[in-house]
Order: sequence, then structure tokens, then C-alpha cells
Amino acid sequence: MSFIELKNLSKKYDKADNYSVKDFNLDIDEGEFIAFVGPSGCGKSTTLRMIAGFEDITDGDLIIDGEKVNEKAPKDRGISMVFQNYALYPHMTVYDNIAYGLKNMKVPKDEIKKKVDWAIDVLGLEEFRKRKPKNLSGGQRQRVALGRAIVKDTKTFLMDEPLSNLDAKLRVSMRNEISNLHRTLGSTTIYVTHDQVEAMTMADRIVIMKDGVVHQVGRPMELYEHPTNKFVAGFIGSPQMNFYDVSLDGDTITFKDGNKITLPKDLAKKLEDHQGEMILGIRGEDIKLDEPNLEKYKDNILEATVNNTEIMGNENNLYFDFGGAGSIARVSKYDVSDIGDRIKFIFNPEKMHFFDKDTEEAIIFT
Repeated sequence: MSFIELKNLSKKYDKADNYSVKDFNLDIDEGEFIAFVGPSGCGKSTTLRMIAGFEDITDGDLIIDGEKVNEKAPKDRGISMVFQNYALYPHMTVYDNIAYGLKNMKVPKDEIKKKVDWAIDVLGLEEFRKRKPKNLSGGQRQRVALGRAIVKDTKTFLMDEPLSNLDAKLRVSMRNEISNLHRTLGSTTIYVTHDQVEAMTMADRIVIMKDGVVHQVGRPMELYEHPTNKFVAGFIGSPQMNFYDVSLDGDTITFKDGNKITLPKDLAKKLEDHQGEMILGIRGEDIKLDEPNLEKYKDNILEATVNNTEIMGNENNLYFDFGGAGSIARVSKYDVSDIGDRIKFIFNPEKMHFFDKDTEEAIIFT
């Protein structure tokens, strides 16, 4: 039996025309780190709030540790929650902010001190224990908010975009801290974010949502390499996957601008029942400019003019128009091109993705 079960969980607000969340199904094992991701308004935070008990469940069941908890108050669900805004008490020190919930629960003073000292040590807050929130950085405040959650004897942590108020450098640091904390505690963690990089680097499994509906659940690389539809393919990965409207005739792919490539025989065989219009997707790192690949696929060399470049340090992104669409190639830092350069490249046929033109569902073959 899974530790947390969401069975056909749905939410529809009064006077709303549509469901904010519809038929959400997910089994979560004890100790898993699950990330909910999707664009703004997709229902990820609403789902988290239903789990926490801050939103009523319209339909479906929520089961935690074998018990249905639809009607249980938030305080009785064995859950701690970390919010986007830190919600710290400005007049209290770090120590008192972390201890506040335990004091309300009438925990003995010696036990409170033991728990708070432990949290302060785990989160590296010792030198700040007597400071008030106004004298802390954003990252330090977020750690205090985490401390307030972890001192409670709960098996589950819910986190609603806890890093969105931090700058880029702090976000990277806090991602690592939260991941380490999760491993230390062995807790079950459900983490909401709109940042797919956070989800990819932190989660055991990712739930991708759009318009209140779950589109795919899987491990990070499973979603990256085997997206179930165009939305998932475009959402996961940075830069996002390149998409082209193409036509397939036998083994020949024709792009909107007239360019053509010939598919390997084994790939053409797999697609023989999918002739005509479709969408071809390929990730930037699978557009190759190096000589070995140009030689290997010399019959399918394509050309385009670079219209922008991004020098990332460890790699470069080359922007160009091709196939009737804007394109991005993610290349080695040694592949240096300037704006206006004419480049030759190939699409790695082993890494192409194909989607139905009408439904945008992935064309899956083995």
C-alpha cells in the first residue's frame, strides 16, 4: 500500500465553469520526493492545498497512511507545510520562530530546546539563532521556515514554491539544502514549482500538469527522453525541444521550407503506418555540428544562418531559422559561431521525436 494515495481527486470552486483539478490519481511511496510542475494556473498548488486540508475536496479520496482524510482538519493530517512567503514572526528571533509551533502544541521546554537546537544545527543557523527576520537574508529566512516545519514529528512535508523569492544563486544553494534535508530526514516530500530545473534536479518523480489535468508522471529522465505528448516534451528541458511541422512520405521527411532528410530504414519502417503530416521534435543537444556526425550522416546535412548566440561558458546555444520555425542548437563550448555565420548540421535520427499533428500525442514505437 502506498503511503499517500490520491484517487480521482478533483476541485471545482463555487460558480466556476471548469474544474481547477480533475481526476488526479497518484500513489506516493513513503520517503519519496515528488514534484508537481506546470505553468501558472495548472492546478498544482490547489492539489497541494487539498492534501494539506486548506482546500475542500470536491470529488475523490485522499488517503494518508491507510486512512481516508478528506474531512480531517489540517492539524490532524500529520503534515508540515512550507509556503512561498516565509510567514515568519518579525518580532521573534530565529530560535523563537522555529519553536513557536512546538510551544503551541504544549511540548515540554526541554524537548523544544532539543528539537530546535537540532534544526538550527542541521540548517546551519547557529550564528543567527538570536537574530530577527529583518536581519536575515532571503536564504536564511527560508531556512528558518524549513526549520519550523522539520521540528514537528511529521512524516510528510509539503512545499509550495519555497524558492521562488530567492535570487538565482541562492536557489541553487537551497535546492541542494532541501535535497540533503530530505535524505537526512527520510521524509515524504511533495514539492510544487513552476521551475522544471528544480523538479529535474530534486525529485524522484515528477507530475506534469496543465489545465488541472495530469499529463505524465515519471522519473526525470523518463520524462525527458520519453515524453507522452508535445506539451510535456516542450515543458521539460532547457532550452525547450525544437518542433517542426513536417510531412512523411515513405522514408522522406519534408519540412515546411522545403528541406528534406531521409530516415534510416529501421526508423522509416517503424513509421510506415504514420504517413503524412506530423510534428517532428528534437532537442538542441541532438542537433550536431561536429565533423564526425557530419561525416556519419553526410547524406542529410542541413544548413542555416545563425541569427543569435548565447555563450553559456560550458556550452553555447545557437539560434537560427530552419524548417519554418525558430531553432536552437545546444553545442560544445568549442563550437563557436558568430551572428551571420552559415552553419552545417544534422539531426541525430536516433533522438528524433514524432507527434500526431492533430492530437499532439507522441507516436510511440519500439
